[in-house]
Amino acid sequence: MTAPVAVFGAALRRAERGEPAALRLVGPDGTAVRALDPHAWHGEARPGDGALVAKCPDGTVDLGCGPGRLTGALAASGRRVLGVDVSPQAVRYARRHGAPVLRQDLFRPLPGEGGWPGALLADGNIGIGGDPVRLLRRCRRLVGPGGTVLVEVDPPGAGSWSGPVALADERRGGRTSAPFAWAFVAADDLAAPAGAAALELVETWTEAGRWFARLRG
Repeated sequence: MTAPVAVFGAALRRAERGEPAALRLVGPDGTAVRALDPHAWHGEARPGDGALVAKCPDGTVDLGCGPGRLTGALAASGRRVLGVDVSPQAVRYARRHGAPVLRQDLFRPLPGEGGWPGALLADGNIGIGGDPVRLLRRCRRLVGPGGTVLVEVDPPGAGSWSGPVALADERRGGRTSAPFAWAFVAADDLAAPAGAAALELVETWTEAGRWFARLRG
């Protein structure tokens, strides 16, 4: 079966060229779970990015950075930042756009372990690995005591979920990836996994229809 990173990379290439690149997360029965727009991860800031970037400390690790939209914005502001992503295509685009990025599984050792002032999980990346507690514990180890973890979440009342999904290319004849674990966390459900990861929920806010939270180690 096709690896998720291959389906993701192909969509990024089309988005970079300005071509249709829509993806869907689908469940085991093929039912659509969520629509994804790779164009939104490229280049210009998305509505709602402003406050998120402003809250990132000098020294932020951007986990699942994709083609580097937020990593690049932080670097352009003069702040120390490192993007991390497993997709070779995403890493190439991020570096091309001047973002400092490492191709690596975020659960494997990273530079500066325990010394980053901040960690960032934007664009739904709280779902990486399908286990938000494990992921937030990983963030807690990266930032150390007193560090900041910024997370994009689903709206209150949307419900939280974890399980197997696949990436489906919406083009006619497009590929569907092998299954992988993913999760969604609603803003009003975040306190429990944060607490289990020894993180304190400090604030939530909404901007441009998106929801965010700031956690502290």
